[in-house]
Amino acid sequence: MNRREFGGVALAGAWGAAAAPQQKASYDGLGRPPMRWGIRHSMQVPDFTPRTLQQARQLGMEYVNTWSSPDKYQELVKQAAQAGLKMAKIGNGEVHNRAELVLGLPGRDEKIEEFKRNLRALAAAGIQYQLYAHMANGVWSTARETARGGADTRAFDAGQRPTSAGSSHNNVYFERRYTEDELWANWEYLARRIAPVAEETGVKIGIHCDDPPGLTLGNLPRPLFSSFEGYKRALEIANSPNIGMGLCAGCWLEGGVSMGRNVLETIEYFGGLKKLFIIHFRNVHAPLPHFHETSLNEGYMDMYKVMKQLRKVNFDGVLIADHWPNMAGGVGQAYNIGYIQALIERANEEA
Repeated sequence: MNRREFGGVALAGAWGAAAAPQQKASYDGLGRPPMRWGIRHSMQVPDFTPRTLQQARQLGMEYVNTWSSPDKYQELVKQAAQAGLKMAKIGNGEVHNRAELVLGLPGRDEKIEEFKRNLRALAAAGIQYQLYAHMANGVWSTARETARGGADTRAFDAGQRPTSAGSSHNNVYFERRYTEDELWANWEYLARRIAPVAEETGVKIGIHCDDPPGLTLGNLPRPLFSSFEGYKRALEIANSPNIGMGLCAGCWLEGGVSMGRNVLETIEYFGGLKKLFIIHFRNVHAPLPHFHETSLNEGYMDMYKVMKQLRKVNFDGVLIADHWPNMAGGVGQAYNIGYIQALIERANEEA
């Protein structure tokens, strides 16, 4: 074949390739590549008004989550479905951050029975996930501070007196200091009794990180859910496929090096065990002794690295934007949801 013949064949081949139907990737109705990843990105919905549910749809959400009582679970699931949404989880404050359970106070056994009823109510409503925090006096903060552009945000400064604790036992300073041995014994008592019901119902209980982690607050040390080793020991005690981690990335970043392993190593380990059930996806400007919460792209952690690690372990639980700064116009949650969706899609495409 001479050069002219070769050029003609090459040109014909190029034209033929251009004219031939191209094999295209399958795209969803929004024009995006289909998700190949089972992550359940969920929006917090405090009220189930038509406007709020419409906003969730407009933000591209498939899942929502809320807090309520067991008698309302099935109706809330129905309302979400009517709006074209799925319920990822429902929290119940009556079995969350309870001193009776953490400290073995009078009423503990009654609370455990209530916890069991809650698991059965979740299962009856088709809910697979339960977030539970094991803090007797809840989430502690100091005076609110200012984030980017003057946004009002939660903060904690170990050099100041706490101003609030987010639980039913606000600002509780218990009369005596509880020992770590007591707290571990109380966790074992609880875990051994709820694990069989979690397995029976199929509900996965994600234990939330202590917030802030590792400190003694109100005469209570926080040795269980404030470090990698604490979680490892607690989940080994529970010894159940249905009791795992509710990893708050923000809390882990608050603790910094005191957590024992960084957030990426923690995701790799517990995700590899399939014990990573719920993620609170948030960022802070610095670790303890002083932090304030930020938008996802303003803190000291590159949150894309966190999302990429979740994709690496094929995390298929519930991911929630949490604790965003209060922006003008109330757009803080929407800002973070959009940012998260971009990170999910980027991580998915890279994989």
